Amino acid sequence: MQLDQLKRRDLITLLGGAVTAWPMAARAQQPTMPVIGFLDTRSPDVLVDRLRGFRQGLKETGYVEGENVAIEYRWAENQLDKIPVQAAELVRRQVAVIVASGGPFVVLAAKAATTTIPIVFLATEDPVRLGLVANLARPGGNLTGINFFSGELTAKRLELLRVLVPATTRGSVLVNPANATGTEATLKDVQVAARALGLQIQVLNAGTIGEIDAAFATLVRERSEALFVGSDSFFQSRRLQLSLLAMRHAVPATYSTREFAEAGGLMSYGASLADT
Repeated sequence: MQLDQLKRRDLITLLGGAVTAWPMAARAQQPTMPVIGFLDTRSPDVLVDRLRGFRQGLKETGYVEGENVAIEYRWAENQLDKIPVQAAELVRRQVAVIVASGGPFVVLAAKAATTTIPIVFLATEDPVRLGLVANLARPGGNLTGINFFSGELTAKRLELLRVLVPATTRGSVLVNPANATGTEATLKDVQVAARALGLQIQVLNAGTIGEIDAAFATLVRERSEALFVGSDSFFQSRRLQLSLLAMRHAVPATYSTREFAEAGGLMSYGASLADT
Protein backbone atom coordinates (compact mmCIF):
# COMPACT_ATOMS: atom_id res chain seq x y z
CA MET A 1 0.00 0.00 0.00
CA GLN A 2 2.75 2.43 0.91
CA LEU A 3 4.61 1.40 -2.27
CA ASP A 4 1.55 2.17 -4.42
CA GLN A 5 1.16 5.56 -2.73
CA LEU A 6 4.81 6.36 -3.42
CA LYS A 7 4.43 5.40 -7.06
CA ARG A 8 1.33 7.58 -7.41
CA ARG A 9 3.08 10.50 -5.72
CA ASP A 10 6.13 10.14 -8.00
CA LEU A 11 3.88 10.01 -11.07
CA ILE A 12 1.99 13.16 -10.02
CA THR A 13 5.29 14.97 -9.39
CA LEU A 14 6.60 13.90 -12.78
CA LEU A 15 3.45 15.06 -14.59
CA GLY A 16 3.43 18.37 -12.70
CA GLY A 17 7.00 19.05 -13.71
CA ALA A 18 6.23 18.25 -17.33
CA VAL A 19 3.26 20.63 -17.39
CA THR A 20 5.38 23.40 -15.89
CA ALA A 21 8.18 22.84 -18.37
CA TRP A 22 5.91 22.57 -21.44
CA PRO A 23 5.15 26.31 -21.91
CA MET A 24 8.87 27.12 -21.64
CA ALA A 25 9.72 24.50 -24.24
CA ALA A 26 6.92 25.70 -26.51
CA ARG A 27 8.11 29.30 -26.25
CA ALA A 28 11.65 28.22 -27.04
CA GLN A 29 10.42 26.49 -30.19
CA GLN A 30 8.41 29.49 -31.44
CA PRO A 31 10.11 31.36 -34.30
CA THR A 32 11.68 34.72 -33.52
CA MET A 33 9.63 37.69 -34.74
CA PRO A 34 11.17 39.02 -37.96
CA VAL A 35 12.51 42.57 -37.88
CA ILE A 36 12.26 45.10 -40.72
CA GLY A 37 14.80 47.92 -40.81
CA PHE A 38 13.24 51.17 -42.07
CA LEU A 39 15.82 53.78 -43.14
CA ASP A 40 14.85 57.32 -44.14
CA THR A 41 16.48 60.73 -44.43
CA ARG A 42 13.57 62.59 -42.84
CA SER A 43 11.53 62.43 -39.62
CA PRO A 44 8.33 60.42 -39.00
CA ASP A 45 6.11 63.50 -38.65
CA VAL A 46 6.46 64.33 -42.37
CA LEU A 47 5.78 60.75 -43.49
CA VAL A 48 2.50 60.04 -41.73
CA ASP A 49 0.57 59.11 -44.89
CA ARG A 50 3.40 57.04 -46.31
CA LEU A 51 3.93 55.12 -43.08
CA ARG A 52 0.21 54.43 -43.00
CA GLY A 53 0.46 53.10 -46.55
CA PHE A 54 3.51 51.03 -45.68
CA ARG A 55 1.79 49.40 -42.70
CA GLN A 56 -1.31 48.78 -44.79
CA GLY A 57 0.80 47.05 -47.42
CA LEU A 58 2.33 44.83 -44.73
CA LYS A 59 -1.12 44.04 -43.35
CA GLU A 60 -2.36 42.98 -46.78
CA THR A 61 0.41 40.39 -46.90
CA GLY A 62 -0.32 39.12 -43.39
CA TYR A 63 2.11 41.16 -41.29
CA VAL A 64 1.03 43.45 -38.46
CA GLU A 65 3.59 45.59 -36.64
CA GLY A 66 3.94 44.48 -33.03
CA GLU A 67 2.05 41.22 -33.57
CA ASN A 68 4.09 39.12 -35.98
CA VAL A 69 6.68 41.60 -37.25
CA ALA A 70 8.80 44.32 -35.62
CA ILE A 71 10.11 47.46 -37.31
CA GLU A 72 13.36 49.19 -36.38
CA TYR A 73 13.16 52.81 -37.57
CA ARG A 74 16.18 54.98 -38.34
CA TRP A 75 15.45 58.65 -39.06
CA ALA A 76 18.29 60.90 -40.24
CA GLU A 77 16.37 64.16 -39.62
CA ASN A 78 17.74 65.56 -42.93
CA GLN A 79 21.34 64.93 -41.89
CA LEU A 80 22.61 62.80 -44.75
CA ASP A 81 25.89 61.97 -43.03
CA LYS A 82 23.88 59.85 -40.56
CA ILE A 83 22.55 57.51 -43.24
CA PRO A 84 25.66 55.29 -43.74
CA VAL A 85 26.02 54.95 -39.95
CA GLN A 86 22.35 54.04 -39.52
CA ALA A 87 22.52 51.54 -42.39
CA ALA A 88 25.46 49.85 -40.67
CA GLU A 89 23.46 49.75 -37.41
CA LEU A 90 20.62 47.88 -39.12
CA VAL A 91 23.08 45.40 -40.61
CA ARG A 92 24.58 44.74 -37.16
CA ARG A 93 21.04 44.35 -35.84
CA GLN A 94 20.67 41.54 -38.39
CA VAL A 95 17.29 42.72 -39.63
CA ALA A 96 15.45 40.47 -42.08
CA VAL A 97 15.09 43.19 -44.70
CA ILE A 98 15.93 46.89 -45.09
CA VAL A 99 13.45 49.39 -46.51
CA ALA A 100 15.48 52.22 -48.09
CA SER A 101 13.31 55.32 -48.34
CA GLY A 102 14.21 58.94 -49.02
CA GLY A 103 16.10 58.94 -52.31
CA PRO A 104 18.99 57.28 -54.14
CA PHE A 105 21.51 58.30 -51.46
CA VAL A 106 19.73 56.08 -48.92
CA VAL A 107 19.54 53.12 -51.28
CA LEU A 108 23.23 53.40 -52.20
CA ALA A 109 24.18 53.63 -48.51
CA ALA A 110 22.18 50.49 -47.73
CA LYS A 111 23.69 48.74 -50.73
CA ALA A 112 27.19 49.63 -49.52
CA ALA A 113 26.39 48.29 -46.04
CA THR A 114 25.31 44.77 -47.04
CA THR A 115 25.38 42.36 -49.95
CA THR A 116 23.26 39.71 -48.20
CA ILE A 117 20.32 41.37 -46.42
CA PRO A 118 17.46 42.04 -48.89
CA ILE A 119 16.89 45.74 -49.61
CA VAL A 120 13.57 47.13 -50.85
CA PHE A 121 13.82 50.64 -52.27
CA LEU A 122 11.81 53.53 -53.65
CA ALA A 123 13.54 55.09 -56.66
CA THR A 124 12.80 58.47 -58.21
CA GLU A 125 13.90 57.26 -61.64
CA ASP A 126 15.21 54.27 -63.56
CA PRO A 127 17.03 52.07 -60.99
CA VAL A 128 19.28 50.69 -63.74
CA ARG A 129 20.41 54.22 -64.58
CA LEU A 130 21.05 54.84 -60.89
CA GLY A 131 23.19 51.71 -60.67
CA LEU A 132 20.90 49.98 -58.16
CA VAL A 133 20.08 46.88 -60.20
CA ALA A 134 21.50 45.12 -63.27
CA ASN A 135 18.24 45.22 -65.22
CA LEU A 136 14.50 45.38 -64.59
CA ALA A 137 13.64 41.80 -65.53
CA ARG A 138 16.42 40.27 -63.42
CA PRO A 139 17.63 42.80 -60.83
CA GLY A 140 20.31 40.47 -59.43
CA GLY A 141 22.04 41.04 -56.11
CA ASN A 142 20.03 41.80 -53.00
CA LEU A 143 18.03 44.85 -54.16
CA THR A 144 14.56 45.22 -55.58
CA GLY A 145 11.98 47.98 -55.41
CA ILE A 146 9.65 50.43 -57.07
CA ASN A 147 10.36 53.30 -59.45
CA PHE A 148 7.73 56.03 -59.10
CA PHE A 149 8.96 57.81 -62.25
CA SER A 150 9.65 61.26 -60.84
CA GLY A 151 12.71 61.64 -63.06
CA GLU A 152 10.92 60.39 -66.16
CA LEU A 153 8.19 63.00 -65.62
CA THR A 154 10.56 66.00 -65.51
CA ALA A 155 9.85 67.06 -69.10
CA LYS A 156 6.10 66.64 -68.62
CA ARG A 157 6.11 68.72 -65.43
CA LEU A 158 7.98 71.53 -67.16
CA GLU A 159 5.63 71.32 -70.14
CA LEU A 160 2.55 71.59 -67.90
CA LEU A 161 4.06 74.60 -66.12
CA ARG A 162 4.59 76.25 -69.49
CA VAL A 163 0.97 75.52 -70.47
CA LEU A 164 -0.20 77.12 -67.23
CA VAL A 165 1.99 80.21 -67.72
CA PRO A 166 2.48 80.35 -71.53
CA ALA A 167 4.29 83.72 -71.55
CA THR A 168 7.12 82.37 -69.40
CA THR A 169 10.58 82.64 -70.96
CA ARG A 170 12.79 82.55 -67.83
CA GLY A 171 12.43 79.95 -65.11
CA SER A 172 14.36 78.51 -62.18
CA VAL A 173 15.00 74.97 -61.00
CA LEU A 174 15.57 74.31 -57.30
CA VAL A 175 17.83 71.38 -56.39
CA ASN A 176 19.58 70.08 -53.29
CA PRO A 177 23.36 69.80 -53.89
CA ALA A 178 23.67 67.41 -50.93
CA ASN A 179 21.70 64.91 -53.01
CA ALA A 180 24.32 64.71 -55.75
CA THR A 181 22.81 61.79 -57.66
CA GLY A 182 19.31 63.25 -57.76
CA THR A 183 20.56 66.76 -58.55
CA GLU A 184 22.67 65.62 -61.50
CA ALA A 185 19.77 63.70 -63.03
CA THR A 186 17.26 66.52 -62.45
CA LEU A 187 19.47 69.20 -64.00
CA LYS A 188 20.23 67.05 -67.03
CA ASP A 189 16.54 66.35 -67.69
CA VAL A 190 15.39 69.90 -66.98
CA GLN A 191 17.96 71.45 -69.30
CA VAL A 192 16.99 69.13 -72.16
CA ALA A 193 13.28 69.85 -71.64
CA ALA A 194 13.87 73.60 -71.27
CA ARG A 195 15.72 73.80 -74.59
CA ALA A 196 12.84 72.03 -76.32
CA LEU A 197 10.39 74.55 -74.83
CA GLY A 198 12.57 77.59 -75.47
CA LEU A 199 13.03 78.36 -71.77
CA GLN A 200 16.05 79.90 -70.08
CA ILE A 201 16.73 78.08 -66.81
CA GLN A 202 18.53 79.38 -63.72
CA VAL A 203 19.79 76.83 -61.19
CA LEU A 204 19.12 77.49 -57.48
CA ASN A 205 20.71 75.37 -54.75
CA ALA A 206 19.32 74.74 -51.27
CA GLY A 207 20.14 72.12 -48.66
CA THR A 208 19.02 73.94 -45.51
CA ILE A 209 16.03 76.00 -44.38
CA GLY A 210 18.05 79.21 -44.65
CA GLU A 211 19.25 78.31 -48.14
CA ILE A 212 15.65 77.85 -49.28
CA ASP A 213 14.92 81.41 -48.15
CA ALA A 214 18.07 82.65 -49.91
CA ALA A 215 17.13 80.79 -53.11
CA PHE A 216 13.77 82.55 -53.22
CA ALA A 217 15.45 85.89 -52.61
CA THR A 218 17.67 85.22 -55.64
CA LEU A 219 14.67 84.08 -57.69
CA VAL A 220 12.82 87.34 -56.96
CA ARG A 221 15.90 89.49 -57.56
CA GLU A 222 16.55 87.82 -60.92
CA ARG A 223 12.85 88.12 -61.83
CA SER A 224 12.37 84.47 -62.58
CA GLU A 225 8.87 83.82 -63.88
CA ALA A 226 8.34 80.21 -62.77
CA LEU A 227 9.89 77.58 -60.51
CA PHE A 228 10.55 73.87 -60.99
CA VAL A 229 11.21 72.17 -57.62
CA GLY A 230 13.33 69.04 -57.96
CA SER A 231 12.29 65.75 -56.41
CA ASP A 232 14.19 65.54 -53.12
CA SER A 233 13.44 64.17 -49.65
CA PHE A 234 14.60 67.38 -47.94
CA PHE A 235 12.23 69.44 -50.09
CA GLN A 236 9.46 67.00 -49.17
CA SER A 237 10.07 67.73 -45.50
CA ARG A 238 10.00 71.50 -46.22
CA ARG A 239 6.97 71.47 -48.53
CA LEU A 240 5.01 73.96 -46.40
CA GLN A 241 7.90 76.45 -46.42
CA LEU A 242 8.33 76.08 -50.18
CA SER A 243 4.62 76.46 -50.90
CA LEU A 244 4.27 79.53 -48.69
CA LEU A 245 7.29 81.24 -50.23
CA ALA A 246 6.01 80.59 -53.74
CA MET A 247 2.62 82.04 -52.81
CA ARG A 248 4.15 85.03 -51.02
CA HIS A 249 6.23 85.95 -54.05
CA ALA A 250 3.48 84.99 -56.57
CA VAL A 251 5.78 82.56 -58.38
CA PRO A 252 4.04 79.72 -60.28
CA ALA A 253 5.72 76.50 -59.14
CA THR A 254 5.51 72.82 -60.00
CA TYR A 255 6.29 70.00 -57.57
CA SER A 256 6.82 66.25 -57.83
CA THR A 257 4.13 64.89 -55.49
CA ARG A 258 0.61 65.53 -54.29
CA GLU A 259 1.76 66.40 -50.76
CA PHE A 260 3.09 69.74 -52.03
CA ALA A 261 -0.28 70.67 -53.53
CA GLU A 262 -2.01 69.61 -50.31
CA ALA A 263 0.36 71.94 -48.44
CA GLY A 264 -0.71 74.86 -50.67
CA GLY A 265 1.55 74.39 -53.69
CA LEU A 266 0.18 75.37 -57.10
CA MET A 267 0.51 72.06 -58.96
CA SER A 268 2.10 68.64 -58.86
CA TYR A 269 2.43 65.77 -61.28
CA GLY A 270 3.56 62.37 -60.14
CA ALA A 271 2.69 59.03 -58.57
CA SER A 272 0.94 58.63 -55.22
CA LEU A 273 3.77 57.79 -52.83
CA ALA A 274 1.37 56.46 -50.19
CA ASP A 275 0.09 53.90 -52.72
CA THR A 276 3.64 53.15 -53.81
